[in-house]
Amino acid sequence: MNFLKHTLAFRDADGTTRLEYSDVKITTLPPAKRVYGGEAEAADKKEKANAEMKNLKVEVVRYNPETDTAPHSAFYEVPYDETTSLLDALGYIKDNLSPDLSYRWSCRMAICGSCGMMVNNVPKLACKTFLRDYTNGMKVEALANFPIERDLVVDMTHFIESLEAIKPYIIGNSRTPDQGPNVQTPAQMAKYHQFSGCINCGLCYAACPQFGLNPEFIGPAAITLAHRYNEDSRDHGKKERMAQLNSPNGVWTCTFVGYCSEVCPKHVDPAAAIQQGKVESSKDFLIATPETTLRSAT
Repeated sequence: MNFLKHTLAFRDADGTTRLEYSDVKITTLPPAKRVYGGEAEAADKKEKANAEMKNLKVEVVRYNPETDTAPHSAFYEVPYDETTSLLDALGYIKDNLSPDLSYRWSCRMAICGSCGMMVNNVPKLACKTFLRDYTNGMKVEALANFPIERDLVVDMTHFIESLEAIKPYIIGNSRTPDQGPNVQTPAQMAKYHQFSGCINCGLCYAACPQFGLNPEFIGPAAITLAHRYNEDSRDHGKKERMAQLNSPNGVWTCTFVGYCSEVCPKHVDPAAAIQQGKVESSKDFLIATPETTLRSAT
């Protein structure tokens, strides 16, 4: 308990001011305990969740370049429920079973593209893959067609260099700010909007048979990104990018299997972008080739 002085002021008949003091008792109570849903209810939920947990055998293909001559399989029993993702499972393995397991992850919500890997031979994002869909077990490997650095971590150097090579940014013209905004209509934006959703996860490269055969192929994501900027009405760098797309390792390397679009977690449809890139490449060829040469070829 705390005591404060309460001050009272009185004015007497002769005009003088008189002060009187009295104690004020203040009772301080401790803050109420914060409870979410009630302790009993929370305990019941926890008990029910534990009862609903199942176990799944997860095969992870491991590789340590310092000690292993080749990748090998390791098996882990992982508890899961309806909400457990593969990324959760890998976290459980690392925290409880194998602290040296290596894998990439960041956002946990299919935005960053970091957690790409092979799940039963299909390129997937670990954060969007749920154990409930693999009740017969799952095999997890590093992304196909990439050099393995360790366990589920691959070397993305060529992938990044391919993206950089096509200049993935708007190359402007001599327009100055005093000329006003660079206006773009909804119809103009619609030409490239779908192809702007790439998160650089690399799943399309793991799915692409041509990239597996020819590692110098610039690949689906790079071509899609080039097409995205080529179709942007604000961009003036198409000529520079087409030099890459027309190269021996450009759009014509693609045999249009279409698996890249099938595995894309963002439905970007790189196969469509590549075919549209081939159309633009053909236009370049026809414009650059003299008419007499075309006639003699026919």
